[in-house]
Amino acid sequence: MFTCFVGTRAQLIKMAPVILEIEKRGLPFNLVFTGQHEETMEQLLNDFGIHAARSYLYRGKEITGIVQMGSWFVRCLWKCLRESDKFVPGPSASSVMLVHGDTFSTLLGAIVGKLKGITVAHIEAGLRSGNIFHPFPEELTRRAVFRLSDLAFCPGAWPYDNMKRYRAKRIDTGQNTLLDTLAIALAVPQKSAPPYPMNTYGIVSLHRFENIFYVRRLAQIINLLETAAVRFPLVFVLHPATRKKLAQFDLLSKLESNPRIKLLPRMGYIEFVKLMQGAKFVITDGGSNQEELSYLGIPTLLMRKATERQEGLETTATLCPYDEKILERFMRDLADAPTVIPAIGSSSPSEMIVNQLESYVQTRRDSHS
Repeated sequence: MFTCFVGTRAQLIKMAPVILEIEKRGLPFNLVFTGQHEETMEQLLNDFGIHAARSYLYRGKEITGIVQMGSWFVRCLWKCLRESDKFVPGPSASSVMLVHGDTFSTLLGAIVGKLKGITVAHIEAGLRSGNIFHPFPEELTRRAVFRLSDLAFCPGAWPYDNMKRYRAKRIDTGQNTLLDTLAIALAVPQKSAPPYPMNTYGIVSLHRFENIFYVRRLAQIINLLETAAVRFPLVFVLHPATRKKLAQFDLLSKLESNPRIKLLPRMGYIEFVKLMQGAKFVITDGGSNQEELSYLGIPTLLMRKATERQEGLETTATLCPYDEKILERFMRDLADAPTVIPAIGSSSPSEMIVNQLESYVQTRRDSHS
């Protein structure tokens, strides 16, 4: 039995092609939602056509604060241990806990897997920024999960090499599962027109803890966005936590009153991909966005001090540690940005992961028989 802990939209988006491959092969599978994100999760399941059996550790208000996060984590862990058979199968040769990425749900799943005595398989393992404070707390979460993992599915040679000092068995999948997810989204026909003519607008997507939980940092970013909006109109897609902090710090009205910045609620993944396809550029703090946009060949300004990913850094992505000069240079250079051929269409990392999981489980069964 494969069990997968999913807490955030980004995790479900990247795990979707793996789940679909498991479903296609008819392998026993259980999807456990931890409830970090609630909004649009059902929409994502419908968008990707996922039918796996699923259970819920938490169903309630979306987790948007640190205190709320701590309480949620303890409650979910306690519920898992108290009702463990309901969420996670007992130890056996074929029991595998799948966790993804670097969220608290990743850590929760890895801890539960170890306490239950089953194999922990970490997908998207080996990504590192090298700085425990950027991004925080994701970098610390990764390091903890690396130590708890038995299988490490690494999306390329660089993360594969980063895992060499850990005991987990390393598998290089070549690319991230996001490549498969993006291929699925691109195959869906466009349903609605973009808010501005194609190639005339930029997109903003910000949600990371280090950017939105500190008023001075968030105000600094808003000033940079207003500078960017002078050259191109911006479409700011607001995560619930981002909207909450903007309102709390009295910054939301500043954005709402700017005619060059259009605010949109967080949307489904496929809809967001279509919005990105029409954009001239994207300003984001998301690692997944950095990777997606490198595949699509769209110029990207990373609003953060460090990134754990290599994708796009020599081609599409520019790291901007809140520096106005870097932002202004990025905006000036957009006209001369090189065209990057999308990487869609290469071999499927999701198929490779499921092949490896099947082989691993069969080997363990044979050794126990």
